[in-house]
Amino acid sequence: MPARRLPSWAWVSGLTVGAVAAVVVMAVQAEQGPHPTAVASPTPSASASAKPSARPKDRPPAAVPDDSGTGRRIVYSLGQRRVWLVDASDSTRRTFTVWPGTVDPDPGKYTVGARTEATTGSDGVAIEHIVYFTAKSGVNIAFSSAVDGSSPPPPEAGAQTGGIRMRSADGSAVWKFATAGTTVTVVK
Repeated sequence: MPARRLPSWAWVSGLTVGAVAAVVVMAVQAEQGPHPTAVASPTPSASASAKPSARPKDRPPAAVPDDSGTGRRIVYSLGQRRVWLVDASDSTRRTFTVWPGTVDPDPGKYTVGARTEATTGSDGVAIEHIVYFTAKSGVNIAFSSAVDGSSPPPPEAGAQTGGIRMRSADGSAVWKFATAGTTVTVVK
């Protein structure tokens, strides 16, 4: 007598029941095993480093200093090592941390006088988007960014540098915002 073949629907039904049973068994085993728990990330601590740190995504940006005036302007805080681009309605368009040079401008109001698209900084680094706004002790003080996006190297002992370096994207934003005659307010 020849062997009787099972219809294809019987095979499909059997395999489906077997697969469902296997999934149920694995789900029960997983439920009885260890469960992952969320671990709180440590919060970044303040650092005395000259290198600015990235702003955490959940913290609101730093407020523009009260003593920085009104209207369209660039605000540079010496103590916070931070720049704000403020529009005519006193709204912050962008804020970011910077690497200051060794010569700080005095607190006060200045005007963007000259702009240079690219050159070599006094530290030998190729820089771009240089926005000059004052000079002190014979040192030009300007915002700029390294062409390669790097932070500035530590200055040589006794070197006088007036470049206020920023990340490339921030340098591009300052370049677009800081046309000749734009006010720069420096605060403590």
